[in-house]
This record gives sequence, C-alpha cells and structure tokens, in this order.
Amino acid sequence: MLTFNIRGENIEVTPAIREYVETKLQKLERYFNEDLNAIAHVNLKVYNDKSTKVEVTIPMKSLTLRAEEANDDMYAAVDLIIGKLERQIRKHKTKVNRKFRDREGVGIYFANVQTDNSPGAVTDPNDSEEELSVVRTKQLSLKPMDEEEAILQMNLLGHDFFIYTDAESDGTNIVYKRRDGKYGLIETS
Repeated sequence: MLTFNIRGENIEVTPAIREYVETKLQKLERYFNEDLNAIAHVNLKVYNDKSTKVEVTIPMKSLTLRAEEANDDMYAAVDLIIGKLERQIRKHKTKVNRKFRDREGVGIYFANVQTDNSPGAVTDPNDSEEELSVVRTKQLSLKPMDEEEAILQMNLLGHDFFIYTDAESDGTNIVYKRRDGKYGLIETS
C-alpha cells in the first residue's frame, strides 16, 4: 500500500487537493504486488507567476520512481505525472521480465498487470521496446581535486557532469549541472 507525504510550498494543501493527488497516485498500486509498502513523497510548488510544479518520489528497496511536471494548472500537472510514472513502471517491468526473471529484487514489487492493448490497459505510443546497450566506453583516471576545480573542469569540457576524486576525503564524487543552472554534488560513501 502506498502512504502519502504531501507538502506544499507557497500553497496550502487543502483536503480537495490531497484527495485528488491520493486518488490519482493510488492508481499506480495496480502495477505492484500487495507486499508493497512505500511512501509517496509529493511536493506541490506554486511560484509568483502562479505557475505550478509537482514532484513525486516513491523510493522502494531496489527502485526509485521519480517524476516532476510544471504546468499552469496543478491538477493537469498531477495527471501528467501519473503518465510519466506509469511509463517508468512499464519500462522497469519490461526490463525485469526480460533480464531478471528468476532473480529477487526489483521484480518482487511488480504485479502481473497487462500492458498490452486490452481494454483498460494504459499504453503510450512513444514507448519502445529498445534494448539498453552501451554504445561508447571511456576510460579515465580520477585526479584529486576540490569541487570548485571539478566544476571548472566540467565547464571547460562542456559536459553536464564530471567525476573526480575528492582531495580531502579521497572518495569518488560527481559534480553536475542542474536544470536551474546551479550545480549539484554527489558524494559516494
């Protein structure tokens, strides 16, 4: 069963909004076994220009579902998020069925839900059964540096991320450029 943690930024989460979000997200439960116990973290944001952004994160043991959608209408954004999450679930389920059929892990969450063109099934014409394959491999040596130098290196190379060894902790870290133009840091443990 999904439980919900719904937060609002610059908006009060009214009972009507809460009920709408919960009703829509509960539709995702049909893709999972009854064993599922997960918390759906929903963040609703309203900006000064009255545009909205909805973010949904559902962390599970071997899989994290995450989607975000910006729209002028919050209810429309919630509807679009459900479509994105369903596509992610179908993509992972196809991968699990193809490669990890006999293993425990991600596959234990998924119920046997038809995703064909039967009545009531959700399909997306943009979905493809493409193989996940590596088309290029790079070898690199990680040089010790601090995060500022890593950001400079990333920008010099014109990349969206850069992997390096942190000079202080000797751990492998990743800096990346966020959609908002700022930078993020991923520290490994």
